Amino acid sequence: MTSRRAAIGVLILLAAGSVGLQAARDRRYAQTSMDARLLYLQSPAVAGRLALEYDALAADIYWMRAVIHYGGDRTSSRATGRFELLAPLLDLATSLDPLFRIAYRFGAIFLSEPPPGGPGRVDLAEQLLLKGLAANPQQWQYAHDLGFLYFWRRQDPRTAAEWFQRASTLPDAPEWLDPLAASMLVRGGDRQASREMLTRILDDADQEWLRNTAERWLRQLDTLDQIDQLEAMVARYRAQAGPPAAWIDLIRAGWIPGTPADPAGYPYVLKPLWGEVTLSPESPLNPLPEENAR
Repeated sequence: MTSRRAAIGVLILLAAGSVGLQAARDRRYAQTSMDARLLYLQSPAVAGRLALEYDALAADIYWMRAVIHYGGDRTSSRATGRFELLAPLLDLATSLDPLFRIAYRFGAIFLSEPPPGGPGRVDLAEQLLLKGLAANPQQWQYAHDLGFLYFWRRQDPRTAAEWFQRASTLPDAPEWLDPLAASMLVRGGDRQASREMLTRILDDADQEWLRNTAERWLRQLDTLDQIDQLEAMVARYRAQAGPPAAWIDLIRAGWIPGTPADPAGYPYVLKPLWGEVTLSPESPLNPLPEENAR
């Protein structure tokens, strides 16, 4: 372990020096020669045989090459051929060292970064994380990162929720993963599935903060349901009698017994021009889940 750390230290110094030399070279020569960008070893199996017992050290070298390649192309003004070695270098690094967590996780970030700061290859980022999970099936971090990838890059909160749920079942997974999955289900429009998950958390969780979080989110789900019902009622009233100026119009017409309040006891706000119902600014249930926020 000590020798590997020493070798990594030397590699970092060499990499830093190479960046400076490359910068000086680029200032002097506008055209970058193609042969400097060739990946001479593209087969992880061949690289592993050549590395002999130094697989981990070779993996570090390819990881450093990936970082330098990414950083160099991120600041490059070239219009074509950018980031083309990133995925192969990451594949080599993680094949030589299947436990190389930083290469999987940060590599996926590099790959998914949209242009011009990255290649925008969400598909390759997903493949890299799936490779990491296959090699390390008990590591919750890879399932978590896949959930984040689906939410942030693919705008798919339902699949993100599935990955967060899977991550929550793995050893040493943090307790906040279940509430995170529940929030994704709400964003994806699946309130019932979110309610079931939050109810399970409320019943089973040992941590008081986690039970409090689940209870608050359940009340927010109730709020969303109530707002939907109130807006539907206001729409029916508008169709029959015109837009109500305030809740008092619906009370006098016998549509509701009194001013409706949210689960925390704060009266809902009616915006008569649009027929929209929102939480009171003073309500502790603010803000509601983003997709359904009013």
